[in-house]
Amino acid sequence: LVSAGSARTSGNMAKGRRVAANKKSKAETKHAHLFKKTPKDFRIGRSVQPKQNLSRFVKWPRYIRIQRQKAILKQRLRVPPAVNQFTNTIDKNQAMTLFKLLAKYRPENRKEKQERLKAIAEEKVKNAKSGNKDKPKVLKYGLNHITSLVESRKAKLVVIAHDVDPIEMVIWLPTLCRKMKVPFCIVKGKARLGALCHMKTCTAVAITDVEKQDDRALNQFVASVAPMYEEAPRAWGAVGFGIKSRHKIRARQRELEKEKAKRFG
Repeated sequence: LVSAGSARTSGNMAKGRRVAANKKSKAETKHAHLFKKTPKDFRIGRSVQPKQNLSRFVKWPRYIRIQRQKAILKQRLRVPPAVNQFTNTIDKNQAMTLFKLLAKYRPENRKEKQERLKAIAEEKVKNAKSGNKDKPKVLKYGLNHITSLVESRKAKLVVIAHDVDPIEMVIWLPTLCRKMKVPFCIVKGKARLGALCHMKTCTAVAITDVEKQDDRALNQFVASVAPMYEEAPRAWGAVGFGIKSRHKIRARQRELEKEKAKRFG
């Protein structure tokens, strides 16, 4: 009986050990799978694609494509001097001085013109003599108008936009200004000139006359800008290669250097 009881107890103990071991292994496996790996699958109909820049895949409007192609063509081709001169614009400080001066002589808008004409009509009705008969000193704009002012040498300064499209509209204007000895300068942005004339864009503006207090500022500006545009342009535009072409050129140079090193080293 004793031996049978001891055998039972030893069997129970062994069974208890096995159960404890199984529980331990189960607990270990549960803990191991708490944070399962869930790799994303980016095949069709699976995980949502991550956010990325899709601008290369966008079909841009035609006018934007033409703009970009034109900009790249200008970099790749040798631009003739007549066109390349429009890259020679005045600097930021000079532009600030110029636009401060031009802002004082903005032409009147429709509302102001109506008010002025109304006042003149009222004076005529009263048979009163108008006090000021002098022409208003304002900016002149419009290519035909500016051309006639330059040809008659009435313009004191002509300001041309650098980004006129097509460029043929103003490509001849710097040459005409040089011939007639009228000072001119090229500024960035036809929209900036347009804002002065109450328009979206403007190819060129001209100053014919200024107030006495602004005469000195105008002469100083003309003196600072004149050396930039005195001589006719002779410099052709430099060719800019694309990234692939630059890599090919570098690879060729490396090969040539290796060959030189083998020969003379």
